[in-house]
Amino acid sequence: MEAIWDDRQKGDYMEEAQVLKKIKEDHVIAIIRGVEKKYIIPTVQALKDGGIKAVEITFDHTSPNGIEETAEKIRILRNTFKDEMNIGAGTVLSCKEVEIAAESGADYMISPDTNVAVIKRTKELGKVSIPGALTPSEICVAYSSGADIVKIFPAGNLGLGYIKSILAPLKHIPMCAVGGITPESMEQLRGIGIQYFGIGGKLISLAAVHSGDFQKITDTAKEYTSVLEKTVK
Repeated sequence: MEAIWDDRQKGDYMEEAQVLKKIKEDHVIAIIRGVEKKYIIPTVQALKDGGIKAVEITFDHTSPNGIEETAEKIRILRNTFKDEMNIGAGTVLSCKEVEIAAESGADYMISPDTNVAVIKRTKELGKVSIPGALTPSEICVAYSSGADIVKIFPAGNLGLGYIKSILAPLKHIPMCAVGGITPESMEQLRGIGIQYFGIGGKLISLAAVHSGDFQKITDTAKEYTSVLEKTVK
């Protein structure tokens, strides 16, 4: 699939500042991984019904058609939900993937790593950049390269102590905790200063998706949003 970005397309989607404002207001991005195209609309509707208004559709690098399939899901969601949802691409590993995602209607690019070229291309296209980082050095490189929010990954394995330590000198950098986030750990992370969260398998059960139990996804989403209602100041 050739990605040819035309500057005229920028006006078709939400402006960068508006997207970032909505992410900062909503605090949670749902990570959708491994959900087939036929289930993508009801899955996102279930999240929306549960109060979550931002989703990340991850690129599948294990499939020969994964890039094209992800782009198609993003287009479907953009056409269905318009500006009612923030829709982004995840596991964005290359500049080409940034271009494909942007062309398909993604509002933001999320990566597991700190790739300066990916960050810079994302910003050139007027999109929100959320790269992944593990160490203080990576966090600072990502932010100084133009990242809007830095994804701390894998947060669930790092533990509260580590995250609290890196927050101490770097509180000026907006950070998003991703990896194994539960409602309980989200409340704890909020308590030490983390403002944003990416939540995947703990929120979106593939078994529930395949059985058509989308109410379970809505109910789980409400568990997370209820934590935010208690902790947002």
